[in-house]
Amino acid sequence: MRSMLASTGIIAVVLGLAAGVPTAAQGAPSGGDRVPDRAAALARAEQAVSAHRAAIKGVDGEKYIAGRVIIDASGASHTRYQRTYRGLPVRGGDFVVHSDAAGRFAGADVAQPDAISLPSITPKKTAGQAADAAKQGFEGTLTGVLGSTLIVDAVPTPRLAWQVRLSGTRADGQTPSKENVIVDAHTGAVLQRWDDVRVFIPSEQLTAAAAAPGPVARAAAGVPAKGSGLGIFNGAVPLDTKPGSGGSFALTDPSRGDNDTCTFGNNTNLCSTLWDADNAWGNGTQSDRNSAGVDAHYGAAQTWDYFRTVHRRTGIRGDGKGVRARVHYGWNYTNAFWDGTNVTFGDGRDNANPLVALDVVAHELSHGLTDSLAGLEYNDDAGGLNEATSDIFGSMVEFAANNVNDPGDYDIGEEINLFGDGRPLRYMYQPSLDGRSFDCYQFPWPDYDPHYTSGPGNHFFYLLAEGSSGGPKPSPTCDGSTVTGIGRERAARIWFRALDAHFTSTESYRKARQDTLKAAADLYGTCNDEYRAVQAAWSAVNVSGSDAVCTGPGDPPPGELPPVESNYFSNTNRIVIPDGPIGEAESPITVTDQPTSPRDLKVKVLIYHGEPRDLVVDVIAPDGTVYNVHNRGYGYYDSIDKTYVLDVSSKQPNGVWKLRVRDRSSRDTGSIASWSLQF
Repeated sequence: MRSMLASTGIIAVVLGLAAGVPTAAQGAPSGGDRVPDRAAALARAEQAVSAHRAAIKGVDGEKYIAGRVIIDASGASHTRYQRTYRGLPVRGGDFVVHSDAAGRFAGADVAQPDAISLPSITPKKTAGQAADAAKQGFEGTLTGVLGSTLIVDAVPTPRLAWQVRLSGTRADGQTPSKENVIVDAHTGAVLQRWDDVRVFIPSEQLTAAAAAPGPVARAAAGVPAKGSGLGIFNGAVPLDTKPGSGGSFALTDPSRGDNDTCTFGNNTNLCSTLWDADNAWGNGTQSDRNSAGVDAHYGAAQTWDYFRTVHRRTGIRGDGKGVRARVHYGWNYTNAFWDGTNVTFGDGRDNANPLVALDVVAHELSHGLTDSLAGLEYNDDAGGLNEATSDIFGSMVEFAANNVNDPGDYDIGEEINLFGDGRPLRYMYQPSLDGRSFDCYQFPWPDYDPHYTSGPGNHFFYLLAEGSSGGPKPSPTCDGSTVTGIGRERAARIWFRALDAHFTSTESYRKARQDTLKAAADLYGTCNDEYRAVQAAWSAVNVSGSDAVCTGPGDPPPGELPPVESNYFSNTNRIVIPDGPIGEAESPITVTDQPTSPRDLKVKVLIYHGEPRDLVVDVIAPDGTVYNVHNRGYGYYDSIDKTYVLDVSSKQPNGVWKLRVRDRSSRDTGSIASWSLQF
């Protein structure tokens, strides 16, 4: 089992009931201050978990399952773990173990406040009784119970519970629901419930919205030469598409993991990829059904480019794979949502006001980023921070795109004109302007939607980026203080770093203060301007902390630190393999910004061919080294669909890698469908 888990990148650390606790590890399994590969970083983390049980609130009978590993250019590493207790999954049991550049334990971020101690894990209520209790509070049309799982609920006090998952449709009749309900396994009381479908507009604002005019068509000047579109909100924009049969084009982006845009045609049951005959899409109005697709496709591309360029993350999940953007959903459906897999956009009132503005698209995609990085839940403080993250990066993508038709700002959803008077849904510089959001932190919250409890997070970010008076809008502070901003680029890097390396699933605002200070120290050093600005901005929104007041000069900033988590690079352009016996095809991938090469480079190959035994398949490194991965062996029916692991630790990672396929027999033909590199 151990070797199998390690081969898939997941390692389980078991602390048995009678296991001894080794002394704290001070050595560096990776060998001094050399940047470790994933295996060495995991070895560090395992050692730390075994030696520092108190730091992770560990007890006998628990297992820890390693997930994502982040490796800094400095050699420090950060490993995320999930926890089980006596075989039961633990809600809020996740944690992050940190190791410094020398491999020494450097602390942990832990979601649960207390160690688990349960006298019994035998429930008094059955799964069926828990499901019945969960159903009682469902608002909408219930279609089924997806499952009931016995868990330990570690938030805030560890207890035995059932996690019931319900499926259905919300009260509006069109928004899907995937609701989680936590039910006390002894009393049957419902403890908490939240939905995994993240909508853009809360129900109160939909109720308050006035009839809105349709969007204004954008000018068609400057249409680019290759695939191009005229969007409702973004105007004339370039589009990367994929050629299909008969000279037509699919709204699928081969440059960005096959981001795909499809249409429901104002239904809710089937979304079909959009196609166009001349690769010139839309006319800037809803009269051409491709216009909304242009905006969604362009928004997804801009979101991909922002995270890849600024934060070195390839795709919102970090796996190099795109996301499906689904337009024209439902009938008069005035909302957008992330459902854990796709982003979906309705056409609004009279099916004439599609919700595909740039910050809306980026906002919904950023929910996927949050799920992938920290797994922030959608309740209490974590829910507000989840929504704030999407507002933050929705705005940052808007700034980065620099589109003249939708300039960057700190208004959320202003272009969709929900209220008919140009007002946005949310205001980051003064959240209370929407009539419901909070400028300042308070606890406990009233029973408010996470869209409104996001206010302190949005307000903090604006103050950190722009300051209380130096930005595009004045931003009143909760304590009357004056805050000097550090610029949105540095503010965004701090937020992303905290989300990536420090936030946990049940993050509170108070812990977010600690974790953004850690992120500022990681990136810019302790008690430098950035660190002090984080302190001041949180204090200005009433989020206090126990961090020391900076009195002297700051530490020297660390060296370059961008996270170098495993990156994915792919080529999804279909390339025909000429028939043998001398047929040969090559597919290139250009690797950039990758500091090291691993011992376990994962090469995923998908080749369609009538006879895989005819083929010789090689991976060629930038220096010309050839790695043969398939030599006229068997495939899977008429394809080769495999992942190969190569030790390329002695090679320079950056440059052009090639997949070469040679056909050594005649009559059977095929193509390279796609291939990817995971560092």
